[in-house]
Amino acid sequence: MRTREGGRIVDEAAVIARVRAGEPEAYAQLVRAHTGLALRAAAALGAGADAEDVVQQAFFKAYCSLGRFRDGAAFKPWLLSIVANETRNTVRTAVRQRTLASREASFVESEPLIPESADPAAAALDTERRTALLAALDQLGEDHRLVVTYRYLLEMDEPETAEALGWPRGTVKSRLNRALRKLGRLLPDFEPQRRQESRRGGDERE
Repeated sequence: MRTREGGRIVDEAAVIARVRAGEPEAYAQLVRAHTGLALRAAAALGAGADAEDVVQQAFFKAYCSLGRFRDGAAFKPWLLSIVANETRNTVRTAVRQRTLASREASFVESEPLIPESADPAAAALDTERRTALLAALDQLGEDHRLVVTYRYLLEMDEPETAEALGWPRGTVKSRLNRALRKLGRLLPDFEPQRRQESRRGGDERE
């Protein structure tokens, strides 16, 4: 599998092979390539101000587990499954209840900056919609919140979502459909189903 790091293509399998062969410094390429996404995942799943600590711990655990990483597998969904577990543990043991506002702020800070050329009105609308979406997600059960977060907030495809969550693809589909129906009742303007349908053809041809 290949991924981008600062405009360059990183051969994940080659990097992992180098780390296993005794070049631990090569792991930094994977860290740089996936830190932004990992931070967005942790923030979207509720890590709040602890998102950076969660991601650091996740990268450390991933590094320690590279010996068990399956050859030929994609690194991103495997890493995000670790991020999700670390976030879950952090949220469960947190003493304070984080507010939606702090969660939204953490999520926005972890995202790439909005280009200066972007329409300010459109950017404001996107922020408003994202805030409403996060509020609605808090009303879903954990499984439904996870599948919507991976598919839409993190823009992962169906196979990646299934691998990251450790679910069969059929389970991803059924839980996503139920979650979208619930979100449709909470957010009448939330219409990701069209995007899902547009991607479905590609997913089913794989």
